[in-house]
Amino acid sequence: MPTISIESILLFISVLFIISLFATKAGSRFGVPVLLLFLGIGMAFGVDGFGISFDNYLVAQGIGTIALCIILFSGGLDTKYSEIKPVAAQGVILATLGVLLTAFVTGFFIYYVTNYLLPFIRLSMLESLLLASVMASTDSASVFSILRGKGVSLKNNLKPMLELESGSNDPTAYLLTIVFINLIMNSSGGTNYGGAVLSFFLQLIIGALAGYYLGKFAVWLINKMELLNDSLYPILLLTSCIFIFSLTYFIQGNGYLAVYIAGLVMGNSKFVHKRSSLKFFDGLAWLSQIMMFLALGLLVNPHELIPVAGGAILIAFFMILAGRPISVFISLLPFRRMKTNDKVFVSWVGLRGAVPIIFAILPLAAGVPNAKIIFNIVFFVTLISLLVQGTTITLVAKWLGLSKDAEQLENLQDFDVEFSDEIKSTMTEISLNEEILKEGNLLMNLPLPDQTLAVMIKRGDKYFIPKGKTELEPNDKLLVITNDEDALLQTYNNLGIDHYTMRRN
Repeated sequence: MPTISIESILLFISVLFIISLFATKAGSRFGVPVLLLFLGIGMAFGVDGFGISFDNYLVAQGIGTIALCIILFSGGLDTKYSEIKPVAAQGVILATLGVLLTAFVTGFFIYYVTNYLLPFIRLSMLESLLLASVMASTDSASVFSILRGKGVSLKNNLKPMLELESGSNDPTAYLLTIVFINLIMNSSGGTNYGGAVLSFFLQLIIGALAGYYLGKFAVWLINKMELLNDSLYPILLLTSCIFIFSLTYFIQGNGYLAVYIAGLVMGNSKFVHKRSSLKFFDGLAWLSQIMMFLALGLLVNPHELIPVAGGAILIAFFMILAGRPISVFISLLPFRRMKTNDKVFVSWVGLRGAVPIIFAILPLAAGVPNAKIIFNIVFFVTLISLLVQGTTITLVAKWLGLSKDAEQLENLQDFDVEFSDEIKSTMTEISLNEEILKEGNLLMNLPLPDQTLAVMIKRGDKYFIPKGKTELEPNDKLLVITNDEDALLQTYNNLGIDHYTMRRN
């Protein structure tokens, strides 16, 4: 067998990453979930494509575990208490009771399908519930990448509620998966359902408490340590993430829930070099997603999906049209003020993603009977979910009257300026021309409203602070900061500006 050099491996990985990065732009433009593109690229380079053989499930599980840990931690860091507080109850119920209902409703359907409609795929009741549990959690990354890419935002606080559910429901699905694996593997020695239920709730409670207190400890540690190099603080944040996940595992808690809650605690706390650390983690989360999706795509052999296609299609559409809606409507019964259209949309956003595929590796690693069938069905269901739901989320939101035009908050092009999150402001840059300067070429002649300040001018390659009598020239770039957005928008109208760049902190 020929030896493959490390340079060849690095070249292959870098080519895959470059292709994937280009795919993110194409996916945003055409409304295709980025996750689907990553999986497709991995499959294209696999055994049935370009012939790259990758069948190490333990390595894939390791990549998936680390990546999911980072992704959940990053999701917590980017979530604001103020956004999720009004919908916290709905999000938590969907992330717990909703996942349980999805698993059991779908599990019974899978048992019926595989034993009566498709007898060539026979799964026991416990195996059916295991398969359903693996697919019970939803994916948020691809959903909101489409919404942001299409310039659509959601009414009625639906976005933060779905983000909270998606960020916190993986632990429930993970625990269910572990419980059913243990029940299947220990079925000959008697099934301890009481012990399984107790273990389930203990892991959730320990994970939540560990995440909260370890998150607080990490904030204290980062603020107390005086590192010699500022670039080490993002590394310390990453180390904290891995430490919290690992320690929670060793104290018998759920590490996925712990890192999400720890990220939530730290993201809403003050610590040194927070902005640069959050930027670092945002990029790291994207890198983790690419690695995870490509590895999972390489892992599957498309020709093995054909035998399970019939059953997988039935299961996928049952989850989309019945399993997920039933769990959502039952879970949200206490919230009578929530409109039917909102519940229908939440039901449609039951998108399956990379997490079910990662969880489907667990039965393979444990040697569960029919684990390969379970893995292939999960992968096929994920593809259908991404194709059917992922490409229509924006359209469904418009049909239900729940979408609104998103504000075009773009990156500043000529001024690399950012404020702390605690400073509430709006920044914009204005490209001056003769039409704007027709009332006079002094800064004081511009009709800037109160509470609006012109703080810097870029002329060519030079930057300087202007005064009221500073003479302006066409092609000057003017940086404006204000805490009165309505007045700023009025300024655009006064100046006759249709297109502008704005960033809100």
